[in-house]
Formats: sequence, C-alpha cells, structure tokens
Amino acid sequence: MPLDWADLLGALALLLVIEGLLPFANPAGMKRALARIAALGDHELRIGGFMTMLAGLVLLFLIRS
Repeated sequence: MPLDWADLLGALALLLVIEGLLPFANPAGMKRALARIAALGDHELRIGGFMTMLAGLVLLFLIRS
C-alpha cells in the first residue's frame, strides 16, 4: 500500500486543530494541566506517552482494517 501524502498531511492538520482546541476554549485550564504535567517525573511521562502511542496505533489499526 503506497503512502498517500494527502492522507498524512490531512492527519497532521487534524492533529493541529485538536491540539488547539483546549488552549482556545480554556486557556486557564490548559495552564493548570501543563503545570501538572511539568510536575510529573520522567517515568510517568514516558508511561503516559507510551500509552498514548499505543492507543493511537490500536485506533489506527481498527480504522484501517
């Protein structure tokens, strides 16, 4: 299956839209969330990042199959 650049760029554009929703809708809440994230240790951040990647891969697999 060849890589379709339009799909990749569309996914990145959607990511940017979703990433911008929270700071646009609730900037104070975003600041609180970032402060809590900054207080986490490296191990907790790595676990959270891994779980997020895993959820994304599972979701992508389910959508594409």
